[in-house]
Amino acid sequence: MIDQEKFHVLNYVKKEEYSASMDGMRYMLKKKEVEEGSRLEVIIWPEPYCYAKTPEEKKQRMEFAFSPEGVAEAAQWLNAQYEEQKPLWELSKKIF
Repeated sequence: MIDQEKFHVLNYVKKEEYSASMDGMRYMLKKKEVEEGSRLEVIIWPEPYCYAKTPEEKKQRMEFAFSPEGVAEAAQWLNAQYEEQKPLWELSKKIF
């Protein structure tokens, strides 16, 4: 699980995409420019493939405010998705 107290990725995401994995679930945070300004886009997908090699239909996306509060909400969402979809993450670890 992601510890929100230690999940300070906003400054990194300002310049680069941040990707990691959590026990079968891969995820990426990136800055997304829209008309209203910057947003934090979070994408999750099952292992074993990287973002570029994973089919689009296996990716799930959510957007948050591009702020420390948005990063905290993103961490909550990531933890919730990990718990809610645990069978998918477990299965992805067994396939390869």
